[in-house]
Amino acid sequence: MRKVVLIGTGAVGCAYAYSLVNQGLITELVLIDINNEKAEGEAMDLAYGMAFAPTNIKIKAGTYSDCTDANLVVITAGANQKPGETRLELVNKNATMIKSIVQEVVKSGFNGIFLIASNPVDILTYVVQKESKFPPNKVIGSGTTLDTARFKILLGEYFEVDPRNVHAAIIGEHGDTQVPIWSQASIGIENLDKLLERRNNPKDKENLDKISIKVRNAAYEIINRKGFTNYGVGMCLTRITKAILDNENSILPVSCLLEGQYGERDIYLSVPAIVNEQGIKEVLEIDLNETEKELFKKSVNTLKEIKY
Repeated sequence: MRKVVLIGTGAVGCAYAYSLVNQGLITELVLIDINNEKAEGEAMDLAYGMAFAPTNIKIKAGTYSDCTDANLVVITAGANQKPGETRLELVNKNATMIKSIVQEVVKSGFNGIFLIASNPVDILTYVVQKESKFPPNKVIGSGTTLDTARFKILLGEYFEVDPRNVHAAIIGEHGDTQVPIWSQASIGIENLDKLLERRNNPKDKENLDKISIKVRNAAYEIINRKGFTNYGVGMCLTRITKAILDNENSILPVSCLLEGQYGERDIYLSVPAIVNEQGIKEVLEIDLNETEKELFKKSVNTLKEIKY
């Protein structure tokens, strides 16, 4: 059995559910929402598409008791960013609600893996881990998987290569203090610094700086136009789900608990980690240059200053 319980059938939750169903990754999907009729409607709508799905999936609206035997509980519930609002400004709206959700999930006897997308995702993933008392490896935030995807896509466009051949990462906060790791980036197997040296294009540095700013501001740009973001993060959640259910040992920049890595403790932030059926198999500590270390520390300090 490959069972996922999704809590929150807003724009992000539904994008995730739709992506999950179309990739045929699971055998059962249960939708939970404070508005049960909304959850029922979404479940019905998805279920009527099963004739065209790659595999047959049991889909229904449910309750917290359905979490008991789930492999994953995915939480997307909560207030969304409004135009001009930062992710961190959502913390007081969402932290209390997330705690009550986790209490109900734990009460069901759930013993699988939590995957969190609600914002601010780093702080709320920390809240889930503390409230559930689950081992840190079993509580994961979607983190900067989406920021990293945007980064790879824009770099791929700039260098005219398939973004799947771009190896680069955004780490730190899923938010305004995110850190692009230029020092470890490569296009194919060529280190980015070597590539830039070979190209000898005086405009490259300015253009790459613009790319990092575009990545950081992408959510604001989308929210200003359509009111929310959902498709990209839905696909990222599906990617993380696949890594877990297929025991892939994939390296993904997810929000995980730091326990001494990068000189930090007792904080959830995104760094590259090996993800498999255990959740977080290993947090990877990559070499950062001095500028990147300073920016990462700023990201850490920004989150530690948030009261909730």
